[in-house]
Amino acid sequence: MNYCKISFYFLLSISISLFLISLKFLLKDLVYFIEWEVLSLQSMSIVMTFLFDWMSLMFMSFVLLISSLVIFYSNQYMEEDYNINRFILLVLMFVMSMMMLIISPNLISILLGWDGLGLVSYCLVIYFQNVKSYNAGMLTALSNRIGDVALLLAIAWMLNYGSWNYVFYLEMMSKNTEMMIIGGLVMLAAMTKSAQIPFSSWLPAAMAAPTPVSALVHSSTLVTAGVYLLIRFNVLLTDWWMGQFMLLISGLTMFMAGLGANFEFDLKKIIALSTLSQLGLMMSILSMGFYKLAFFHLLTHALFKALLFMCAGSIIHNMKNSQDIRMMGSLSMSMPLTCSCFNVANLALCGMPFLAGFYSKDLILEMVSLSYVNIFSFFLFFFSTGLTVCYSFRLVYYSMTGDFNSSVLHPLNDTGWTMLFSIFFLMIMAVIGGSMLSWLMFLNPSMICLPFNMKMLTLFVCILGGLIGYLLSNVKLFFTNKALYLYNFTFFAGSMWFMPVVSTIGVINYPLKLGLYSYKSFDQGWSEFFGGQMIYNQLKNYSLYLQEFQMNSLKIYLLSYMLWFIVLLMLVVLVN
Repeated sequence: MNYCKISFYFLLSISISLFLISLKFLLKDLVYFIEWEVLSLQSMSIVMTFLFDWMSLMFMSFVLLISSLVIFYSNQYMEEDYNINRFILLVLMFVMSMMMLIISPNLISILLGWDGLGLVSYCLVIYFQNVKSYNAGMLTALSNRIGDVALLLAIAWMLNYGSWNYVFYLEMMSKNTEMMIIGGLVMLAAMTKSAQIPFSSWLPAAMAAPTPVSALVHSSTLVTAGVYLLIRFNVLLTDWWMGQFMLLISGLTMFMAGLGANFEFDLKKIIALSTLSQLGLMMSILSMGFYKLAFFHLLTHALFKALLFMCAGSIIHNMKNSQDIRMMGSLSMSMPLTCSCFNVANLALCGMPFLAGFYSKDLILEMVSLSYVNIFSFFLFFFSTGLTVCYSFRLVYYSMTGDFNSSVLHPLNDTGWTMLFSIFFLMIMAVIGGSMLSWLMFLNPSMICLPFNMKMLTLFVCILGGLIGYLLSNVKLFFTNKALYLYNFTFFAGSMWFMPVVSTIGVINYPLKLGLYSYKSFDQGWSEFFGGQMIYNQLKNYSLYLQEFQMNSLKIYLLSYMLWFIVLLMLVVLVN
């Protein structure tokens, strides 16, 4: 019995019902706080708390929608897998952990969901069970462990307040030293989960997972858990240096990922780096205090990024599991439906007017122009937007246009209706999702008054980025490999500012060498010399002496007899 269809209908029905409920909550401004007493013992009670507001309900409905479509998509994508039911169960466990995280106003139950996400994502990343997957899984799990430890420490610090339900006292206690420490720890946890610098290297590595996992986990759920947590704690970021620090780090992450994606040739890694760039955008606008905008972009990004991953999976499936974009080309001729959806997702990512990404990205950039930020942050925002369009058009050039470069003799076609159904459903959402959400979330439209030049700056940056991305990649204009001219820069930017190297070899190399030296000098050196070997030599020498005594020599017998006689005489003299 296949679990795919059952899970799909079940999750989709819950998703639609939750969306309708969230609309009611949003329009009536309702918040439901539910306390469930799990256990009561004498005067002590263990209470489970749930928080239902429009934000948690809408996020849950989006997560369930994407997960239902991903499960339906997996029915065909993973059809040759004997253990498909185990795969679906892992995805369902992941979704359950996510639900737990979303509706918890309590740091302990958040930790349960948070840890569940980390463990299940490890199982999903190592699903293909090869060396690359194992390495990626360990990097993912250990990077996320740092965040788990930070959350545990935050739980310990919350003992100062007598309750772990932070919702009640967060705003009132926001200026306390203890609460600032808790805020710092929560921010560290969010940075590890959302792969901000210096924890960025795990996200591209996690692309070793199956593509449906990438579409669900690494676009809309796992990586946005950190952003969601910070949205809940947004009071602690504003009017404090932590917010400014977060703005710098997330801006650099956005810039680094956008730059790295322009030098990458692995299709899934390009999309992973674009996810990282968008996460940086969410984090930076959140650290400026616009948490609703961050949430808005989180939802729209989830739609078009899941679509992008699904189309990429369909292409990889057809290319007989080749992910190198240099091997593609002219795919729009062979796979028109998939490629058109792919282009819609790409344009939504670039912020093409009236697609999902436009409403959130344009609003974010206009609010940045309107706000009080320094020139460096302003540059990072707009330059990263240009880079996003640049790598998107580069991707289109390599995969959609030109000549077919693949070496496989395989008839390319649009895959079966199962995968296409999920792709089409998400494409419709990627087209109408942004406008729908903007009308729902911002009931009273704000007037953003900017000079003409600043108003047009976003559009200008996008067009310029697209032109540069397409023309730099175009082989007909300039045949020599451009990367070879600036080899050191290419090496630096293309390897994510050496972060994967630093967070693997850099972290483990010196402790291992230290262990080797201490083992050689202590374990096999001084402690051996003064410990084991010395005791052995002493005992050996003593046994040789004893052997001499026990050799039945007459001299020794006479000598020992005389000594014993003298001792007895002395004893007799002493007694008398």
